[in-house]
Amino acid sequence: MKKGKFALLSIFSIIIVFAIAVGAAYFLGDSSLSDMSETTNDETISTEPVTEAPTEPDKTEILLNSMTLEEKVAQMMMVSCHEGVNIEAASSYGVGAICLYSHSFEEKSADEVKAMIESYQSLNYVPMLVSTDEEGGTVVRVSSNPQLRATPFLSPMELFTQGGMDIVKSDTLEKAQLLLSLGVNVNLAPVCDVPLDETNYIYDRCFSLNADETAQYADAVVSVMKQNGIGSCLKHFPGYGGSVDTHESMAYDDREYSAFENGDFKPFKAGINAGADCVLVTHNIVNCIDPLMPASLSLPVHNELRNKLSFNGVIITDDLVMEGIQQFTDGNSAAVLAVKAGNDMIICEDYSSSVDAIVAAVNNGEIAGSQIDESVKRILKWKENLGLI
Repeated sequence: MKKGKFALLSIFSIIIVFAIAVGAAYFLGDSSLSDMSETTNDETISTEPVTEAPTEPDKTEILLNSMTLEEKVAQMMMVSCHEGVNIEAASSYGVGAICLYSHSFEEKSADEVKAMIESYQSLNYVPMLVSTDEEGGTVVRVSSNPQLRATPFLSPMELFTQGGMDIVKSDTLEKAQLLLSLGVNVNLAPVCDVPLDETNYIYDRCFSLNADETAQYADAVVSVMKQNGIGSCLKHFPGYGGSVDTHESMAYDDREYSAFENGDFKPFKAGINAGADCVLVTHNIVNCIDPLMPASLSLPVHNELRNKLSFNGVIITDDLVMEGIQQFTDGNSAAVLAVKAGNDMIICEDYSSSVDAIVAAVNNGEIAGSQIDESVKRILKWKENLGLI
């Protein structure tokens, strides 16, 4: 108690001394003390309240929060625009993306293609990812039209043979510039598969039989694409190897896990490290990872991609119309199985039924609404990075 009284008395004495000093300064006309409350050691202390600079709201969060569940799920659809698919209807439905094939570009001038794509975009309230497969060689959706390019783009192997990695990079740049000029903002490339030999189905679409060389190729192509503002997609995870064509039947891969870890995964890792936006998962059954389900519908395969390869971008299925996938759906919606496996986007024709099935699965608790939100966030962030929103 005594110590408390002493402290209080000391404080009171200091206040009295300060008051006398201020009064004396006032009567003497000395303004120096009047500034004591504002200066210390010749440094001015602002008396204005400190306010933090306003942070700009996240565009993707605002957009996501404005969407209904149906609109969110529609963003997860990449409509495979085969002949007979009504692209205008899909665009006005609000799908997140479309994939255009050769027939969409045939016999059209560059101006006609650009006007066509602009008309599709105008129907959708959120700009779409407009994609195509312009790999070079056997898969050329755009450059197969001589009005758009005098000759089709060469395959990666042919390019490298002609001029090494420099010509591969310049070819990638030309592809990016051509596609962007038409309104295509995503090229579903590069192919990161490493075939086992020259007889394999995927061989003609690949860069090399060597995983390390293919990794260098993936790094170079993705880097150029990213620098020039066009979306990239690594395919076909976890690696085709020597598998047969899943467009026609199911493919089984019996290799040991070490073959993927020490080989097939390398190009995907390189592409991811270079900033790839998207990874496309194949329909192959890879027995060492999941012997029961095609990779595109397999949670263990997607866990490899997220956890082993640390990929945080958009994961997309291969086209669900392929024959190889149908026998594994057991009457269930392949789209629902694909989402449950961890895909963010689904390539399909029947987008309306797929949306309905996924929405129903969310409403009955089969799929968490938070998972849908996370997938749509990734998709919207990709669009933002490409300057679409």
